Amino acid sequence: MQPLDSFFMSLGAILSNKLRSVLTLVGIVAGVASIIAVMTAISVIQSTMEKEMSVLGTQTFQVQKWPAGGFHSDADRRRAMRRPPLTLENARAIREKVETVDLVGSEIWDFGFVVDYKGEKTNPNVSIVGGTPEYPQNNTHYVGLGRNISQMDVKAGRKVAVIGYGIGKKLFPFIDPIGKVVRVDGRKYTVVGVFDEKKSAFGGGYDNYVLIPVSTFLGTYGMTGRDGFSRSVNITVRAKTPELVNDAIEQTRQVLRRDRGVKAGEEDNFEFFNSESLITQFNKMSMGIKIAGFVIGIVALVVAGIGIMNIMLVAVTERTREIGIRKALGAKPVSILTQFLLEAIILCNIGGVVGVLVGFGLGNVFTLFSRFEATVPMEWAVIGLLFCSAVGITFGLLPAIRASQLHPIEALRHE
Repeated sequence: MQPLDSFFMSLGAILSNKLRSVLTLVGIVAGVASIIAVMTAISVIQSTMEKEMSVLGTQTFQVQKWPAGGFHSDADRRRAMRRPPLTLENARAIREKVETVDLVGSEIWDFGFVVDYKGEKTNPNVSIVGGTPEYPQNNTHYVGLGRNISQMDVKAGRKVAVIGYGIGKKLFPFIDPIGKVVRVDGRKYTVVGVFDEKKSAFGGGYDNYVLIPVSTFLGTYGMTGRDGFSRSVNITVRAKTPELVNDAIEQTRQVLRRDRGVKAGEEDNFEFFNSESLITQFNKMSMGIKIAGFVIGIVALVVAGIGIMNIMLVAVTERTREIGIRKALGAKPVSILTQFLLEAIILCNIGGVVGVLVGFGLGNVFTLFSRFEATVPMEWAVIGLLFCSAVGITFGLLPAIRASQLHPIEALRHE
């Protein structure tokens, strides 16, 4: 018998028992859908995270006191708190001594403020960043209207501000904000620029902050935060080319260790991170979820495989006389085995295709009411279907062997 004939006979047998086939498919659909849904959801989040974490660009990295990914234990938190804060002098040392960089910016952040203009106020969730002129380039958030703060603004400690797009839209919906005087935390600032819109799928405040000169920030709030701890400067550093990033990080490390008095053999008392390290960190964090989803899906597929095996064994019993007739007419055992094995494989892959489609739908459902972009990870669809074929072969082999080994005379006697 030709393979194509076996395929069509197997398909005919599946279609002739629709209810049994549908019930068999339920477990396969559930198993594949659970794997695909989890992997699709993670892919949706991951692609959005990679896009948003690329805020530093390919040749920029940041130095700060605190770990970018938070603390893994209380010991890590206490160790970080004991570190001396990074300072503007540290940033100046990098600027003067590291030859592989061309832009070195300084940022000091504080959170939870109100901006108002002639009685119209924002919510009390606006961030203030005291920064240097390098801020837009090093954070890939550019000024769309007006101008950026200048080096002269920093030297003179001017009360000027570049406001986020969301703030400008709320306070100045119908007029040009450039040159207008707003109150930030009750203090007057002249608006000199507005940042481009930069939405975040995670609710980040890209459009909800105010940039003022770092000297103005320190003159207003000082180096001691509201919590009583010394403020630490975030230092953004741009390498001259993407190829020089690793060299720039290493040179910056050596300069900071000398500048901060870190002795040989002691660990750094500061942290580096860039877009690549943030993405790598997220991938490590999501690995556990991926493994859990994969294990749950495999367990569901194994359970479904056992169900398929039992149903195929019942099918062999029901079709014993048919098998006997075929063998009496000259059908070889391998033809019988191939037909029943193909039935199991086809059944599993039909369930797999349905499961993949359901999984894609479930994994992307939250993109309908959020800013996440829908993603279809085709590599996981292929993996899911390969597993379905493996389940069909593994659990369909025993019934197929049993069918192929039936004696024709005994089979023909079966009622």
